[in-house]
Parts: sequence; structure tokens; C-alpha cells
Amino acid sequence: LAGGILETFCCSICLDLLKDPVTIPCGHSYCMKCIQGFWDEEEKIPSCPQCRKTFTPRPVLVKNFMFAALVDQLKKTGQENICSRHDEVMKMFCRTDQKCICYLCSVDEHRGHDTVSAAAERTERQRELEESQKQIQQRIQDREKEVKLLQQEVEAINHSADQTVEDSEKIFTEMSRLIQKRSCDVKQQIRSQQQTEVSRVKDLQEELEQEITEMKRRDAELKQLSLTEDHKKWTNILLTVTHVDVLLPEPEPKSRADFLKYSCQITLDPNTANRQLLLSEENRKVTVMEKSQSDTYHPDRFTDWFQVLSRESLSGRCYWEVERRGTGVCVAVAYKNISRSGDESGFGLNDKSWSLVCFPDSFSFNHNSIETSISAPVPSRVGVYLDHRAGVLSFYSISESMTLLHRVQTTFTQPFYAGLGIWVRKCSVAMTCVFISLFFREKLFLII
Repeated sequence: LAGGILETFCCSICLDLLKDPVTIPCGHSYCMKCIQGFWDEEEKIPSCPQCRKTFTPRPVLVKNFMFAALVDQLKKTGQENICSRHDEVMKMFCRTDQKCICYLCSVDEHRGHDTVSAAAERTERQRELEESQKQIQQRIQDREKEVKLLQQEVEAINHSADQTVEDSEKIFTEMSRLIQKRSCDVKQQIRSQQQTEVSRVKDLQEELEQEITEMKRRDAELKQLSLTEDHKKWTNILLTVTHVDVLLPEPEPKSRADFLKYSCQITLDPNTANRQLLLSEENRKVTVMEKSQSDTYHPDRFTDWFQVLSRESLSGRCYWEVERRGTGVCVAVAYKNISRSGDESGFGLNDKSWSLVCFPDSFSFNHNSIETSISAPVPSRVGVYLDHRAGVLSFYSISESMTLLHRVQTTFTQPFYAGLGIWVRKCSVAMTCVFISLFFREKLFLII
């Protein structure tokens, strides 16, 4: 309640709201008990405690019903400001308990607490409120600045997007023109490749049909032999069954013992070796030298990469292993018509070769200049399995067990040649790569 209104209805003797209010002749109002007690204690001519006007004789006190009604209404209106325990106005604030209290509470249950007047607490809270308002207003200003900057950024983005769209339209228009220009060439290449692939598949189909015919004939012979009672004819069954086993395709190997069944002898072709590669020990050892080892020209020789191909072509099922020492060793297979010069002649950098490069802590598979990183422990030995007819090329990590590193499933159109390479341009660290021919258990060395 407002301070002025509250003082109007307060007794100046007890400083509380009027109880049974009476108005004395001078016009001031008091609680009936308060003024009676004051006059009884004064023991002289009754006077007004405020204006000191005297009254003779002592006035008869009559309850002011209008004031009483107003005080009751005031109590109802400001009930939340009245102490429920003492029925007194709560003019004080207890900071210890954070609540408003009356003066009787301050000397009773809140005795010894940190108490101040309600007005003082309101002043302090008002100051804190004003400080909070200042902070909020400052934050509003900051946010308005941010909004303005964001609006400027939106305008910049829109401008940049418009410019990018315009540029992209020009680029795509030019691309469309180039694509249209190349369309006929691509179609012609596709049709040419189509004819090649169809011819290859038909040849394979014809070969399979011949095998099927042969197996059916053998099956009929087996049935006839199984019905005969002539013991001598049974001696032919083993030979017949063995021949049928040769015709049937064997399943893909699983264990290292299975792979070793397809081990093959591989030697290096000196006509393909880079000039800085020195072949020795019946072309089973190759060393990279600082100077050129041969001035003889040969069209099959690699000129820009330290690479060499095998003398033998590979078809059907083949398996070999490479023992490496050092990094940058490249284990590969390639068609014979791979380019022998230029950057694109590197193993895996064209569509005529597939390669696995061994780094210190990982592998990298490359074909047609597309690199695939392989995260795996790098052992000293790598196994290579080729099923040319099935279009399967697999690389394995060889340690106590075989771990598949990468597998290719595609269509091979030419016989393969095994390849070894070193992906360095200069010799700075001595490294050795051992090319193992498991068929004879002999080794071919690639030394840097």
C-alpha cells in the first residue's frame, strides 16, 4: 500500500492500523484503547498527543464507524501485507529468510536475523532491477547490431548466389556444348566396345558349351559303366572320372595351401626393365643403379618409371608372392600394351594395369589413376592371386595367416604380365623387394 494512505489509517500511538477508531474533538483519530490509556497515564487535563490541544471535560469516546469500515476495507485490500501471526503491517524485511515481516516478528522468531525496513529493501531491489534493465537494454542494442550485420550478410549471400548462378549457367552452357560435341564419339566407342565384349562372351559361351557337351558324354559313359557287370571295364572308371574332374572348374581357393596349387614360375624380362635397372642371376635379381646400365633401345622398355614386367604371360589361375623390404614397392599386373613412357605409364595410373603400393603403415590400390587407401598392418610379404577367366584379381597380406587386402572383380580382355616397380624418382635409401616364385621356391630380388 502507498505510504501516505497507510499513515492516514495508522494510530500515531501504537503505529499500527486503527482498531476501534475514535475521533477526538481536534479531529485526530486513535485506537480507542490507545487514547484511553494515554489519557489515563497522563493524569491531567486530557490533550491530543499530536497537536497538544486540551479538552475540558474529558471527551466521551465514540467509535468512528466510517473509519472502522475503511480500515476493514484497507485490511482486506492489503491482506498480503499483514502478518498472519501478529495481525500487524509487515514494514520490515528479513534478508536471512528473504521474506517480509512485522516489527513483532523481528523481536520474536526473526530475532538476530539480518533485517532492514521494507522501504530500504525495496530501494536495494529497485537498484538491482534498474541494473538488470540496463544490462537487458545493452543486450538488446547488441542483438540489434547483430541483426543488422546478419541482414548485411544475407544481402551479400544473395548477391554472391546470384553471381554464382549466372557463372554456373555459363559453365553448364559450355559443358553442354562440349558434351554434345563428344556425344557421337562416345557412342561410337561404346558400340566398338560392345562388339568386342559380345565377341569375347560368345567365344567363352562356345567354349563352355563344348565343355558341357563333353561332360554330358562322359556322364553317359559313367552311367553305362555303372551298369556293366564286366569287372575289367571297371578299371576304366578311374580314368574317366579323373578326366571329368579336369573339365569341371575347381572352386576358388581358401587357404594358403589351396593358393599354392596355382603357384607359377616368373622371371623378369630385361627388354622391359628401366635403364637404371640391372638384371642379374639369370634375370632373377634386379638392382636400381645411379647410372644408366644400358644404352640399347627397345620399344618395350620403361623410360620414366623404375618398372619391369615378367617374361611369362599369365592366364587361367596363377598365384605368386612378393617379399618386400622398404616402402614405395609396387606389386602389379599389366597388359602387354601398357604405355612405356610418360607419367601415365606408371603401374595403376592407366586402364591397362592394376597395382598395390606398399607404404610404411598402409597400402594403396591403384587402377586408371583412381587410388583406394587400405588401412591394414603392412607385412613383409604380399600374395597375388589371379583368375583371369573369372575376372578376379586379389591381393593378400601374408604373415601367419592370409588376410585379403583388396579384390577386383571385372573382365580382363588380354593376358597379364606380372610387374614390379618402385615409386621413387631418385635412389636415396637402400631397399630390397624379393619376388618369390613359389613353383620352384626361388627368389627374384628387386633392390634399391
